[in-house]
Amino acid sequence: MILPEIETPAKVPVDCLRLDRENPRLTGHTDHRSDEALVAELYDSAELDELLQSMTSNGYLDIEPLVVMEGSESGELVVLEGNRRLATVLLLTNPGFATRVRREAGLNRLTIPNIPENLRPTFEQVTVYRVSDRIDARPLIGFKHINGPQKWQAYAKARFAAKWYDESDVGLDEIARAIGDRHDTIKRMVSAIYVLEQASMEELFEVADRFPSRFNFSHLYTALSRSQYMAYLGLPSGWARYDPKPNPVPAEKMEELGEVLRWIYGYRPDNEEQVVKRQNPDIKRLGEVLAKREAVLELKETADLDRAHSVVQPARARFTSSLIKARRALQDAVGSVRGYDGRDGSLLGISEDIKEASDLLYTRMKEKYLGAGDP
Repeated sequence: MILPEIETPAKVPVDCLRLDRENPRLTGHTDHRSDEALVAELYDSAELDELLQSMTSNGYLDIEPLVVMEGSESGELVVLEGNRRLATVLLLTNPGFATRVRREAGLNRLTIPNIPENLRPTFEQVTVYRVSDRIDARPLIGFKHINGPQKWQAYAKARFAAKWYDESDVGLDEIARAIGDRHDTIKRMVSAIYVLEQASMEELFEVADRFPSRFNFSHLYTALSRSQYMAYLGLPSGWARYDPKPNPVPAEKMEELGEVLRWIYGYRPDNEEQVVKRQNPDIKRLGEVLAKREAVLELKETADLDRAHSVVQPARARFTSSLIKARRALQDAVGSVRGYDGRDGSLLGISEDIKEASDLLYTRMKEKYLGAGDP
């Protein structure tokens, strides 16, 4: 195939198009992953179902050109902008490819609709806009996906900005202006990308190792802006005010870095669930735990954020919270006592233990109450 002219829209056969292995939506190392694996990840993270249904009903609507550059092999074009569309076309037009995606990625839920025969010709050639290299495409792609009509998730935004920052002499303030975002937001995101890259290089954690299926990247860059996390990881207190640099965590804090990432995201190879379940309360509570050595030891021992955080609380607050929780649990048990058929004596023994503990608690509390005088 003769390559289209640079900066001139032209139609090309779909067969000459290749997925971009540096697509910011993709996680982990992609160099040696198959196209089937890349499409499977795009299907999971980029809502390809909507495109599958739309293209099945309307064919390929060749309105917006794919942005491409010349690939490493003769006659191939790497799609810099439009990987979702290319992935959808591959699934719809190549049943064997779709079967391999389903098999290799375990995507049993992947259902490929049939294309009406009259729409098949729309998938044979598509319009592309060729650029000379990635740098030429960045302002367009960045504005569209970071503050434009088709926003990427936070992780994809951060990877895109970090790649741009790494491979050019452009400052983050200029990148932020080019893509229409706030400088501070981009700075925090790129800082978090550098932390993840450092953890990967040290073989502490990979994004693909996370326990939940969804990668909540905002958990990390929110955490790294809090003083407790900075102190625990040995980061200077003012580090977030300056443009980020690779490998920001000191070498002597690698163990702590691995711990923090596992507490935030879990670690599937060890079947270890994350302790952060909700960003707003749990990132704050984990930070408070990190600031107290006894609480950190409790978290390491139990992997229970509630128990670890209770160490941080004053004794009075812990007691009040425990008492209220105990009352609620007992009220629940009383409300469901009809489920006890009288056959299991061990449950009666547990109830007796609770009664003895309750009597002892009440006696001690009453003695203190009377000893304190009138309230």
